[in-house]
Amino acid sequence: MKKTIYLFASLFLAATITSCGSSESNHDDHEEEHAEPICTYSYNEESTEFEWTAYKTSEKKGVPGTFNEIEVTSESSSDPLEVLKSISFTMNTASVETQNEDRNGKVAKHFFETINTEKIEGSIKSLSEDGKAMIEITMNGISVEIDGEYVLNGSAFSFESVIDVSAWNALAGIEALNEVCSELHTGEDGVSKLWTEVKLTLKTKLSKDCE
Repeated sequence: MKKTIYLFASLFLAATITSCGSSESNHDDHEEEHAEPICTYSYNEESTEFEWTAYKTSEKKGVPGTFNEIEVTSESSSDPLEVLKSISFTMNTASVETQNEDRNGKVAKHFFETINTEKIEGSIKSLSEDGKAMIEITMNGISVEIDGEYVLNGSAFSFESVIDVSAWNALAGIEALNEVCSELHTGEDGVSKLWTEVKLTLKTKLSKDCE
């Protein structure tokens, strides 16, 4: 009787061990089949759109523009947020583009030359989880940290902020540009005005390379 019990116990133990071994093997195969790909994100210049909007007249009519020469440096990472945090940029102010050649020349000469700014330099200082961003911008020899808001959806990134150029001691440039464009900056109330506020927007989509 004892031999029979021992025999059944041995068979049960062997079956259990075999079953467990088979389960682990299948589990490992399942994990290998569904392993997540390793992806690397990097900055994509071709997908980037940068725009500033200045305002004229008392009615605050917007005049959009950008720069044709923008250099960006960044690092690649498996985390898109880290790629964005590593971005720094340089903009050639002589390449200002407003879709009006005469205006381009006036902005470059009477605003940027007046405040001795051949290049605008900047970098992303921080991106918080609640969608708040901080960017540092240097012009007229002054570096100022500005607040903004951002959205990161997968690899698509957008940023928006409003700056006041008086923070860079640029009022002399505002006055010089408004004087040379006085008639164009005059609204229905007869007042010639160029606002110190400028809106900044940036949109880009990071490149994604997966293995």
